[in-house]
Amino acid sequence: MSSEVIAAAANSPDTARGGFGFYVHVPFCVSRCGYCDFNTYTAAELGAGVSRETYAGIVRAEVRAAAALFEAPPRVDTVFFGGGTPTLLPASDLAAILAEIDAAFGLAPGSEVTTEANPESVDAAYLAELFDGGFTRLSVGMQSVAPHVLKVLDREHSPAKALAAVEHAHRAGFEHVSLDLIYGTPGETEADFAASLKAAVDSGVDHVSAYALIVEDGTQLARRIRSGLVPRPSDDVAADRYLAAEAALTDAGFSWYEVSNWAKTPEARCRHNVLYWDGGHWWGAGPGAHSHLPGLRWWNHKHPSTYAAALADGLPLAGCETLTDDDRYLERVMLRTRLSGGLPVSLLRTNGAAAAQQVVADGLAVIEDGRLHLTLRGRLLADAVVRDLTA
Repeated sequence: MSSEVIAAAANSPDTARGGFGFYVHVPFCVSRCGYCDFNTYTAAELGAGVSRETYAGIVRAEVRAAAALFEAPPRVDTVFFGGGTPTLLPASDLAAILAEIDAAFGLAPGSEVTTEANPESVDAAYLAELFDGGFTRLSVGMQSVAPHVLKVLDREHSPAKALAAVEHAHRAGFEHVSLDLIYGTPGETEADFAASLKAAVDSGVDHVSAYALIVEDGTQLARRIRSGLVPRPSDDVAADRYLAAEAALTDAGFSWYEVSNWAKTPEARCRHNVLYWDGGHWWGAGPGAHSHLPGLRWWNHKHPSTYAAALADGLPLAGCETLTDDDRYLERVMLRTRLSGGLPVSLLRTNGAAAAQQVVADGLAVIEDGRLHLTLRGRLLADAVVRDLTA
């Protein structure tokens, strides 16, 4: 794929329709968590051509290269720094990348700027500098408050460190702070997860994400399960944990807006993720980052050194796909079904519309005002509902 193809998609009148986002991937981690299969690298795995010290400058070069493809770069409504551990970079480096995005594209008034953070990688001074640099939202990976659960997950922080990060963020001025939880870890008890939920609620955050542990092939956790050292997570336990999360968070004033995400107010929702789920468009910068423009999706080289070398000669593209009507239909149904706002029934094809009636008859959804909304039971079986609707 050539840059001319991307430029044609970039200058489509649909590019900024529904908002435009920017994702920045920061691939560094101090160590690799046993359950993680993300595109991350420890210092020993980086190779030549890139380091933490040079990384901000490299990503800023991709931002400039991206902007050059647009005749009139769209204003950026949301920016999300993910990883890896973005906060292993100095706060000044993250702020410099954000400033480059603003200079090259322009941040829309009231734009949302989020970074993920591991608890052990931030302190009060770091978060104050981040806030002053234009960041508006923090997502802290707490996962659990049970030390033995964190040990199974190979997380290095203590429960107290995660809660301290939230407190530091609030004192720095962050209005929107999220905590991430993982449930269903082998060895986690009902009481362990209840304690994690209570800690999240009591911390004063306005957003909670809760995800079932997924055992990914090729991870250390998968190898430990295959060898019998750790039992395989139970689907029944995961369902029970999800119901516990819904009950506890609802009682605390949170409302679900996506199957795995709860917010205290509409303003507390992660607008960047909503842009993904609503079928919006974004540019992804950094190793392995994916981008999505009208009718087109592509991704960068995964290894940081390969990415940096490719960027020196142009865009660091590793592959792409032109989205067919069937691709777009599947993604639209899959993503919007998971939202509390529901899926417009008018979007469904003939078979999907018939399947929707059966889904309702099975108690997995209701149809109100022309939209299909998952019931609580339907949320537990969301993937199966999507399969039925797209069969």
